[in-house]
Amino acid sequence: MTRTPAPRRHFPSPPGRTAFLPKEWAIVQRLRTPRQVQRFLRALPYNWEKNGETLRTFRGVVRHWQAHCLEAALAAATILEQHGYPPVLLDFESQDRLDHVAFLFRFRGLYGTVARSRDAGLHGRKPLYPSLRQLVMSYVDPYVDGSGRILGYGVLDLRTLRHTDWRLSARNVWAVERALIAMPHTKLATSDRRYATVLRQYLAFRKKHPDRPATFYANRHEWL
Repeated sequence: MTRTPAPRRHFPSPPGRTAFLPKEWAIVQRLRTPRQVQRFLRALPYNWEKNGETLRTFRGVVRHWQAHCLEAALAAATILEQHGYPPVLLDFESQDRLDHVAFLFRFRGLYGTVARSRDAGLHGRKPLYPSLRQLVMSYVDPYVDGSGRILGYGVLDLRTLRHTDWRLSARNVWAVERALIAMPHTKLATSDRRYATVLRQYLAFRKKHPDRPATFYANRHEWL
């Protein structure tokens, strides 16, 4: 019996140059690779949302010149979509409900990410991972802090959000957050012993170095 292949989804083309403001388009043209976008996002001030919660698009990030993790992921998706990368996000579910979001890409069949975070270990990953699970596992230890632990992960193609301008809206795009929460997530079971060991290491490091980024993890060479 021959199995009929699932039909491929067809999405509208991404916006062209005229949809972008001159400063925005200059950034898009300058940043053509995930590594370049990662460096750009890492150099931006972190958005601590001191005046209230925000969820800005690439346009908002450029205007305010700061970003938190989800805003950075949307900015990366908007920029790299213009260079042929599908606008896909990877969401990490955490036990403390402080999820982390990264832009997910593939290069020569291997997975990588672009991300911005308050924690150095939660930035992007080089495209080194044959499977999505292996990529997620590279975040397990750096995710551990006083309360965080990865419990699951999910993938969202932003092109499925047909009624949300997640690229260039001047307003907050809360629909993206709702979609990330509502989508299915794959549970990730990790060792309790491993978690306890990393937690002790992290707390000891933080006590000794309260202001230094935690970069002592063995897989640092895999970070983008």
